[in-house]
Amino acid sequence: MKAKQEAKSGILEAVYESAQDLYDIGFINKARMQTYQALCLEPIRAYDNQEIRALRDRYKLSQSALAIVLNTSASAVRKWEIGDKHPSGPSLKLLNILDRKGLQALI
Repeated sequence: MKAKQEAKSGILEAVYESAQDLYDIGFINKARMQTYQALCLEPIRAYDNQEIRALRDRYKLSQSALAIVLNTSASAVRKWEIGDKHPSGPSLKLLNILDRKGLQALI
């Protein structure tokens, strides 16, 4: 449960950090921790087809290479870039990490 996202405010950040500490020592369970994450953390923003292409260009990756980094298929990346589909779930989170922290964070 070490997902690091930006908190909505200083107060919510303190609440989240306290909940994280309680989770780490086993005082609250995973389901309760997920509730705190949903309440306290900003959701990961969506990436449109142009932003995905820009990320791929920034790191000089082919669609196949980006698919390997994101643990998805090349056809999924291709569909994201033409706008037929949109990344979600783990792929969206990994795109966010790639955007914020760079390629080294995922390799």
